[in-house]
Amino acid sequence: MVNRLWSLTEYPFQPERQLYYETIFCLGNGYLGNRASFEEGYAGDTPATLVHGLYNHAEGAQVAELANIPHWVGVEFTVDGTPFRMDFSKKDLLKPPNGVALGYQRTLDMKHGLLKREALFRAESGGTVRVTFERFASMDNVHLMVQRVTITAIDGAPTVHLRAGLNANVSNEGRRHWQDVQPHATPEQMTLTATTNQSGYRLGMASALLTNSPVQAQFDDLTATHETHIQLGKDETVTLLKLTAITTSRDTDDPLALAQSILSAYRQQSYDQLFAAHAAQWDRLWLTTDVQIEGDEEAQVALRFCAYHILIAAPRHTDDVSIGAKTLSGFGYKGHVFWDTELFVLPPLTLTHPEIARNLLMYRYHRLAGARRKAQENGYEGAMFPWESTDTGEETTPKWSDPQPDGTRIRIWTGDNEQHISTDIAYAVLQYWRWTGDDAFLIDYGAEIVLDTAVFWGSRVEARSGRYELTNQIGPDEYHENIPNSVFVNRMAQWHLQQALNLLGWLKQHAPHKHASLSDQLKLTSERLAKWQDIIERMYIPFDEEKQIHVQFDGFFDLEYIPVLKYEPRVGGIWPMLGHERALQSQVIKQADVVMLMALLGDEVGPREVLLNNFNTYYPRTDHGSSLSPAIHAWVAARLGLDEIAYHMFQHAAWIDLKDNKGNVRDGIHAAACGGLWQSVVFGFCGLHLTPEGDLAVDPRLPAHWKQVSFSVYYRGERRHFTVEQPALVAP
Repeated sequence: MVNRLWSLTEYPFQPERQLYYETIFCLGNGYLGNRASFEEGYAGDTPATLVHGLYNHAEGAQVAELANIPHWVGVEFTVDGTPFRMDFSKKDLLKPPNGVALGYQRTLDMKHGLLKREALFRAESGGTVRVTFERFASMDNVHLMVQRVTITAIDGAPTVHLRAGLNANVSNEGRRHWQDVQPHATPEQMTLTATTNQSGYRLGMASALLTNSPVQAQFDDLTATHETHIQLGKDETVTLLKLTAITTSRDTDDPLALAQSILSAYRQQSYDQLFAAHAAQWDRLWLTTDVQIEGDEEAQVALRFCAYHILIAAPRHTDDVSIGAKTLSGFGYKGHVFWDTELFVLPPLTLTHPEIARNLLMYRYHRLAGARRKAQENGYEGAMFPWESTDTGEETTPKWSDPQPDGTRIRIWTGDNEQHISTDIAYAVLQYWRWTGDDAFLIDYGAEIVLDTAVFWGSRVEARSGRYELTNQIGPDEYHENIPNSVFVNRMAQWHLQQALNLLGWLKQHAPHKHASLSDQLKLTSERLAKWQDIIERMYIPFDEEKQIHVQFDGFFDLEYIPVLKYEPRVGGIWPMLGHERALQSQVIKQADVVMLMALLGDEVGPREVLLNNFNTYYPRTDHGSSLSPAIHAWVAARLGLDEIAYHMFQHAAWIDLKDNKGNVRDGIHAAACGGLWQSVVFGFCGLHLTPEGDLAVDPRLPAHWKQVSFSVYYRGERRHFTVEQPALVAP
């Protein structure tokens, strides 16, 4: 029996929510993600398996995307000639040759990454079977996929004909990515090779259906299959195992040979042995990842759900990929990497699995060349990271939206002007270093990122009227495009330059050779450094002295005021209600912007009075049209003592995916919401922080009904455990 605090269950069958469950029940192991489509298929489903880094630019598409690889999950069978399908229902009983699903339950065991589906099925003949499908993406060997099918005769002695295979007839919502498909099958194994039709990545798959019954092999232009016939006796049970190994040319020069060797190495093991090795890795991962909440079971499940989806997307096997905004769970955002990774997903990993966080930062280091090209192409110096990134390091943000209901397209400016991502990456580098003490990473890799992105800002700022400004920017609030002097962008650029100067001082003391080489390589002359200092001192930070608030950007309060809090209840943001043009001309904010600045810099932004004024000004104007927003508001509200708002925002963040409160979970998990929820608990409610003395401390402000929260983090290589509780009530 799976613990309810570690599991999600679909019961009874909910056919109208299949795309939701395909995302929610997604499996993965940091190498790939597999949507939870049915083994036998279902009308309107979106089966997909996405592999980290496997991008391809399909003909006719604006930009590259992660390519859906050939379908390896497929298992179909008939009972006395009646196909097993969940499309059938009780109303089909009198419509031969249909069968009927008499019972159903599906469960995701988040503790051990196992998807289990059980169904009771009656064939037209009256023969009835209980079938159980189980599958997992091995955490022990990330190239290995494991499936088990158990069929028990409940009524009669039915004949079962089962077919399992590999199928290259796949696409990304109609966009096809594969060519040179070569399936093959023998009774011992099925294989399939293919090549992406633009990027040239090669794929190798090897699979086998393991059963005591004879296996027949078939293959055609797109598929390779194994088939078997089983005669069940009364109450007899048969168990079949399907193993699939998946590799690409990103892993090896000969993907098929590697896939075949993996299949050969594991096919002698039992399902229980394979699962035990997989589960042991999950236990190790949860040792530091799990946050235990006493007093709120819904919050506990939601937090574990978010952590689970971070873990199944987190690459342990390479430092050359990163986590996209929709993880590996759907086609949303085409698998592209945004700032979501560095400021939302990466902090939980920095504190709980620093080796994975390092991998994600190395992904950015490996793409410095692309960032430098982008800066040069735009007339700047240094490194200017792309807003959307794939495998190449080039800017991959589409220039235009998909057609709107009226057929028009909207110009997308984020790839041009949402430039704060360069500082977001620098922030993540320095956060990683401060928590881990990984001096070697900083010296060899991280410092170059921080310093060359600082070179970019030094060339990007505009000297005007005795101060420095930044025009034509997009801050976190993407409803307002190409604005002058975003306080978030200006203040974070100022912070970035100061950190760069501090880092140079540290390098000079602790790694003088690296200080000298980077100073020469990046042309960090005394004149350049003097300019950085001048920018720091004279950067314009929009602030209303009378109201004691930071102004989101110049002219913000001249726009139309719309009382966001009156537009309840609703699903999603107000932007669709207002339309693009009116949203641009209103004070409606998409997501935490000034509030995001407060989360990142805390008291450095200003005294408590200013922070409260900021929050009370911008919270009523924010419609949380982005999934990134609620968790950040929960974090900041908790630190400001705004308990009711903090818990309300925490719940909003917790249900973004689990309750589909934005209505788009079918497109994939919201990675940033998952990482943000963890931060709202650990940094917000528990108040974990680094002290000026260089140690860890907590300052809990728990929701009233939470009795305690326990969690572990790594600090400078040492695992530290914390339990925070409600303060004892003092009698009047």
